[in-house]
Amino acid sequence: MILRHREVSSIWLLLLFISATSSQPDAECHISIGDNKYDFSALAGDHTVSRTRSLPPTSMTDTLRFNICKELSPLEDVDSSDQCSSGTWVCLSKTNTKKGESDRVVAVIPMAHKSELRAEYNALQSPRGVEMTLHGPPYPSSTSSEPTPQVFVLNLFCATEMSEPEFKSYDGNRAVVEWSAPSGCNFGAPTEGGEKTPEKDVEAVGSGIGWFFLLLLIAFASYFALGAYYNYTTYGATGVDLIPHRDFWREVPYMLRDVVSHLCSSFQSRHSSNRGGYISV
Repeated sequence: MILRHREVSSIWLLLLFISATSSQPDAECHISIGDNKYDFSALAGDHTVSRTRSLPPTSMTDTLRFNICKELSPLEDVDSSDQCSSGTWVCLSKTNTKKGESDRVVAVIPMAHKSELRAEYNALQSPRGVEMTLHGPPYPSSTSSEPTPQVFVLNLFCATEMSEPEFKSYDGNRAVVEWSAPSGCNFGAPTEGGEKTPEKDVEAVGSGIGWFFLLLLIAFASYFALGAYYNYTTYGATGVDLIPHRDFWREVPYMLRDVVSHLCSSFQSRHSSNRGGYISV
């Protein structure tokens, strides 16, 4: 029984591993989670979110720069000591502000760096989207003697329109940003609040009907061609005598006329029977 329990636990761990992907986006900023594919190219580039906390007599502004597709570009108008080093994907800087004094950058934290990146992606179900997790090197902690590994989490929700990213929290270890955009929807899936357009289904139906009529046309052409060849080689027929089953095709217009006449007669007799009137005695 213990072995059986361990086997079940291993299966659950394997399924959990399959539901998540650990890799970084390709050159076009595309990722895959199982059978689902996501296109993050519309979100490429450096983005900045910030929040300000009141710490009388000063205030602290946390500024988070991130790029979910590749490394951040260096800031030309900022001293190298006041920004993260090369290879950083997500950089958190803390700026202290006090009235009457110059602003001071008191911390520059690489939240995600190529040396520790280990990009992880998990599909979110409710609300639908993707959870992206990027890792960074340890940074000195104010509450512990040991440096704390840094983690950046982006919750990208599926939406019809793109919103502005929002800096939700940072606890000294984990920074969380939430963002709503169409890129959070996997390929071919309906966006949040909208219905999936059946364009591909309509195209498939149209293609099927087209193939049916094409095959029907080919069958008729083959029938007449082979029939004419048979009549020519067997009976030496020429002209209209080459038409296979000539007498049948000659009668087709008359048969159609009889069918139409019969339908019209049935309709007229039914219409007449529904009318009221007097019966002579």
